[in-house]
Amino acid sequence: MNTSKSHVAFLLVSSMLLVALGGCGADGGTPTPSAGTSTSLAPSPTASSTFSYSDGLDDRGYWIGVTAKDHVTLPTYTGIEIPASAHAVTDEAVQAQIDSLVENFTTTQNVTDRAVVDGDTVNIDYVGSIGGVPFEGGNTNLAGTEVTIGTTQYIDNFLQQLIGHMPGDTFDVNVTFPDDYGQDDLNGKAAVFVTTINYIVETVTPTVDDAFVATNLAPTYGWTTVDEMKAGVRADLDKVAVQNYLFDYLEENATISSVPDSMLQYQINAMVAYYQGYANSYNVTLEEFLAQQVGYASVAELITANAETNETTAKDSLLVQAVAESEGITASVDDVADYFTNEIHVSDYSQFETNYGLPYLKQVALTQKVVNFLRAQAVLL
Repeated sequence: MNTSKSHVAFLLVSSMLLVALGGCGADGGTPTPSAGTSTSLAPSPTASSTFSYSDGLDDRGYWIGVTAKDHVTLPTYTGIEIPASAHAVTDEAVQAQIDSLVENFTTTQNVTDRAVVDGDTVNIDYVGSIGGVPFEGGNTNLAGTEVTIGTTQYIDNFLQQLIGHMPGDTFDVNVTFPDDYGQDDLNGKAAVFVTTINYIVETVTPTVDDAFVATNLAPTYGWTTVDEMKAGVRADLDKVAVQNYLFDYLEENATISSVPDSMLQYQINAMVAYYQGYANSYNVTLEEFLAQQVGYASVAELITANAETNETTAKDSLLVQAVAESEGITASVDDVADYFTNEIHVSDYSQFETNYGLPYLKQVALTQKVVNFLRAQAVLL
């Protein structure tokens, strides 16, 4: 369940989520590395084809060859006081999460018995012509296309002219291409699109009652009533807020003298492999994908722009291992199973193990065990 931003940032593919967020929002600047951070790290030439999420991790979920306490001076982490304001959950937040859950169960239906209104999503076909001559790219070829009035961007007032028409209607839509449209044969030209409305697409949101919860949410979350769902969502939001506070506390009060190069290199290799996977799916080179879809001119630019994000992720992992070392916390296969049952609400994690490897899943479980330990020792005000 997606309960909001969680500071357990490197749990189960979350490092990749951070990479995605950092990549899409990068400003191209060059972050200043923290003390002890290597500035010469580069992706392994074969990282995209050989990277595994379990690289560099042992059977306890620890980083191989890394003693975190050599790099970290931890603050007092037992008895952390968490003010009520830091984990207060509003009714609005609970409802937003419920709405997000219910959205997974929405369906659509094709409506043909009413006129189109502003804001509707409609399926249409059209044939465009200028001076009575059809032009290339101005025809749906009867394949149908869905547009949303007021949201989808079409030239001039094309979509507004659909309002008031019924499904099944065929009529002319008259528009004028902008002078700077970008095609010499269309710039500034008046065009006519013979348009047919096939149907209106309406979203059907289910009624959220006890029957809905018992049928759709009980198998995953165990809730059988609306009241149980609200209580469960509230508890999950509170849990995430507490976790975030604990991580913020560690980050703000611990002293990290250095971050092992191997951990930073791991983040770089993971990031490169992530984007390489997308490039492969588009059947283009990594450099082509970065330039066309992400806005980076090279892999080196990608690495530079995301250096701070990768370092933060590595530091979070280092902090977790430092606490684990201090408390003798390790992760077993049973801990992995418990993690998936209690946190992900799935009993069969075999596909995750295939994709990420057992050592990585143990690090995920280790992180959760450390969070649980800190939470059990904390004082909620």
